[in-house]
Amino acid sequence: MTHKPQIKIPATYMRGGTSKGVFFRLKDLPEACQSPGEARDKLLLRVIGSPDPYQKQIDGMGGATSSTSKTVILAEPTQPEHDVDYLFGQVSIDKPFVDWSGNCGNLTAAVGAFAINSGFVAKDRIPENGTCTVRIWQANIKKTIVAHVPITNGEVQETGDFELDGVTFPAAEVQVEFMDPADGEGSMFPTGNLVDDLEVPGVGTLKATMINAGIPTIFVNAEDIGYIGTELQEDINNDPAVLEKFETIRAHGAVRMGLIENIEQAASRQHTPKVAFVAEPTDYQASSGKQINADDVDLLVRALSMGKLHHAMMGTAAVAIATAAAIPGTVVNLAAGGGDRIEVVFGHPSGTLKVGAEAEMSNGNWTVKKAIMSRSARVLMEGWVRLPEA
Repeated sequence: MTHKPQIKIPATYMRGGTSKGVFFRLKDLPEACQSPGEARDKLLLRVIGSPDPYQKQIDGMGGATSSTSKTVILAEPTQPEHDVDYLFGQVSIDKPFVDWSGNCGNLTAAVGAFAINSGFVAKDRIPENGTCTVRIWQANIKKTIVAHVPITNGEVQETGDFELDGVTFPAAEVQVEFMDPADGEGSMFPTGNLVDDLEVPGVGTLKATMINAGIPTIFVNAEDIGYIGTELQEDINNDPAVLEKFETIRAHGAVRMGLIENIEQAASRQHTPKVAFVAEPTDYQASSGKQINADDVDLLVRALSMGKLHHAMMGTAAVAIATAAAIPGTVVNLAAGGGDRIEVVFGHPSGTLKVGAEAEMSNGNWTVKKAIMSRSARVLMEGWVRLPEA
């Protein structure tokens, strides 16, 4: 009996922020996969180990969570004054599709290091010691991101004492700037309002801020849906009825934002929009056992990704939080105490995170120049991934 052989493809397994994924150079992919389409999607699904009805991804590189079922493809820059093109694919765990509709802000922290190590950044722009500025074109959302990567003895420095809640071990700090993170093709607030009454059958009418900055996100008040904002994963993810409620909120919000035409289409667009709930500060214990006091944070935020409560916070959702917090009157801003803000510290299931944004009113519309956060990144393994030949 004849069986097809396995092929091997150069790849790097990296952690970026509170996520990890498999990184490829476009030119290393099989020729049929160097262009968008079915062949590329099938390859990435097989690499990660999806679709998996057991939802474990045992026969692949995925970790069976939205934070670890990720792929990245880097290519030569298509835009002037950039070093690299960054394309992100969120791989569904139990369904046969890859969602290309948004960015991964956490893995962005690893893109700079991968770009330097893979030769995308000119050598004369890499200092012997200091910081290398990597200009990234985020191809999914067509935005510029700037990563400031520490360099020691001419090489990327990965070790350090920067601690990031949701990541066990300290590492070197990578500052990431999301330039003009709002949707360039429409309003940052697709409905035209800072706050809307979002009618959700079976749930009620919710006060919601629907924003497209970093990633399309629907923010609602925790108390309006029966929560207090201190919930951890086990409080949400073990209840199918609760998850269905959040998916219903997400689907109806997506329609209001103009991302889909009807709620049925939400099933094939799992990565975006995100849905999150916010609350005023209160004491709670993070998933690690760390005590978070009300005085430590400006507000509490919990967000769902790919149908489950995230263990910490998605980087792109953190950009949305920073932007919404900087604009007086949004539900995020009001949860943080209202008023003008250029940065906030928010509490999430794993701890806290500080983010900042520069927002201003221009011609009657809110705009944001950039959002800033710090992350860390590290190469976990490099070499080749193997998979059966198609």
